[in-house]
Amino acid sequence: MEGAARVFAGEYNGSTLSIQDDDPGNPAWVVTPGGAWCRSMFLSGALTEVTESGDMVHTRLADPTGAFDLVIGGRNTPLAETICTIPVPSFVTVSGRAQMYVKGGVVHVSVRPDHIRKVDRQVRDQWVLVTAKSTLERLRLMNLAILGSCTDTRILTAIRHYSIAGAGINKLALMIENAVQTVRSVSGEMPALPDIRTAVMDFMTAENRPDGVAVEDIIRQAADSGISQEAVLAAIESLIIDDECYQPRKGFVKPL
Repeated sequence: MEGAARVFAGEYNGSTLSIQDDDPGNPAWVVTPGGAWCRSMFLSGALTEVTESGDMVHTRLADPTGAFDLVIGGRNTPLAETICTIPVPSFVTVSGRAQMYVKGGVVHVSVRPDHIRKVDRQVRDQWVLVTAKSTLERLRLMNLAILGSCTDTRILTAIRHYSIAGAGINKLALMIENAVQTVRSVSGEMPALPDIRTAVMDFMTAENRPDGVAVEDIIRQAADSGISQEAVLAAIESLIIDDECYQPRKGFVKPL
């Protein structure tokens, strides 16, 4: 099963490589300079702009490294109506599909959302930390590939297309460092953020029943650990997208 890619806008917006899937019925992959293969994506940041143009709704989702262009087709769809009711600016999570097109010889990348949820700062900060971790792991593999110690074909494809060398990896690593700095509290110390996804999975596993665990029960248990309802719902959404759990029936979740 395909999991959702997590990348920073500063990396995604530098993408110029699109690769068709082996199955022509599937959407193409957008391959980033950092070696991420994006099709299904999970993002979080501040919704900073919502504009309507004809039958399209265009929005901007800002993370600490830049902003994603989100394009929704059909301004009268439930998704477009939901986005238009969210105050700007607000922290949100977005799941959607990576898209790339060429216009006037210039490559443009965007994301076509299929779900959006208003969340709090804690959820956005957790997304930054998880995305930083996954990006650093990709950069580690890229560095090994440059040294001849990694044969991952996806990583090698990105290196060849973008001619990535040590300087390029260092630039992306600095971007990650700057992004993580935004998670710091006013005092300059890292807040005691729980690993929300792990905590939610632990709650699910501990109470695993044949018919699943009620989301309300998870929210109630998580509150004892200082995790907000918004953070729990976003974590569950993220785990479902990553095929770590599923909904056997409405209002219940169960680990896969």
